[in-house]
Amino acid sequence: MTTTPEHDERIATLTFASVYPHYITKVERKGRTKEELHRVITWLTGFDDKKLQDLINEKVNFKDFFAKAKLNPNAPLIKGVICGYRIEEIETPVTKQVRYLDKLVDELAKGRKMEKILREG
Repeated sequence: MTTTPEHDERIATLTFASVYPHYITKVERKGRTKEELHRVITWLTGFDDKKLQDLINEKVNFKDFFAKAKLNPNAPLIKGVICGYRIEEIETPVTKQVRYLDKLVDELAKGRKMEKILREG
């Protein structure tokens, strides 16, 4: 399924701060921790806890969030279906990056081992 320009725009303008509490709830409900979530976000974006908090406070949208990120070189290894979209088929960079993050959060919530989530060997 390909994304539409309207879908891509909606994703790009969504603020990270509005989604972040849902990520925390999702992983904690499944027995994972906020620290593990931050480890996953740091792996993908290069943001440390302070930078992440600054971006939350600034209420940056996902377009700016990922523009400031230093995406992990192994991010393209994140594959599969999330929210009805096959990640490797998404053409819009910001939408693909948001779906990378969604997929990592999903894998964390499903109890996957951290080494697998972080694509380490």
